[in-house]
Amino acid sequence: MVFPLPDKYIDLLTDFGFKRVFGTEPNKALLIDFLNTLLPPHHQLKNVTFKNPEFLGNTLVDRRAIFDIYCQSETGERFIVEMQKAKQNLFKDRSVYYSTFPIQEQAEQGFWNYELTAVYTVGVLDFVFDDHKHESELLHVVELKNQHCEVFYDKLKFIYVELPKFTKSLDQLESHFDKWLFLLKHLAQLNEPPLPLQEDVFAQLFDVAEIANFSSREQALYQDSLKVYRDMYNVTQTLIDETLEQGIEQGIKQGIKQGRAEGRQEEKQQIAKQMKAAGLPAQDIAQYTGLTIDEIDRL
Repeated sequence: MVFPLPDKYIDLLTDFGFKRVFGTEPNKALLIDFLNTLLPPHHQLKNVTFKNPEFLGNTLVDRRAIFDIYCQSETGERFIVEMQKAKQNLFKDRSVYYSTFPIQEQAEQGFWNYELTAVYTVGVLDFVFDDHKHESELLHVVELKNQHCEVFYDKLKFIYVELPKFTKSLDQLESHFDKWLFLLKHLAQLNEPPLPLQEDVFAQLFDVAEIANFSSREQALYQDSLKVYRDMYNVTQTLIDETLEQGIEQGIKQGIKQGRAEGRQEEKQQIAKQMKAAGLPAQDIAQYTGLTIDEIDRL
């Protein structure tokens, strides 16, 4: 039995929501519109063809790769589009590994001159890279360059969007890219299309994303996907809460021995150490403990 959800629109950061909106043939205009906000002028898309997102290795023992979305443009460029909900160790390594599959796929039997079409890996991230946590820039475009910072090879690009850094409100949206990021973060909190988002492409999005239009099976799949996403968020939040609680207890003990003022500082440092060990960004640690970024880095 499927119980109705209180939200009117799906959460685009769930696996089901992301693939329903961006990874299906009837809705590919939405994917094209979103990708065109990220791509250079010479690779703007008019149409795409969805391809099998699962790659098998050359032998049975080779590791396979499964993408969220894999598509190809009319002129041959290939696009891997991934939505990553949680920070993952060696995520950049995985991105590079994934990009090798659409490169190898272009090999031709018999005589072949090795000419390749461009490959793009696009990552929509619900986390912040550790090495960019002190920067406000949320869009990262990476390509191969030489020692003089000149582009060595322009057919392989990695584009990452760090969604947690996007904090604009509805009345602060300036560009089409801003509007997409706002919807990626806040679509599930909306009850109707707001005035700044009443464009043709977004009208299609609101229609596709309205839960009332889902079949019973689609609603069940979405609820399962939403549960996974919320569980992942709650695990992270529980880790923060437990770390805070443990740090407070240790801080109290230290405060008894060394005085309240010193105890409070020790408490903050203990909390920060445990949060840092758990892999939380220094920006978040500073917010919860009141320590400066420099103090956290010295721990």
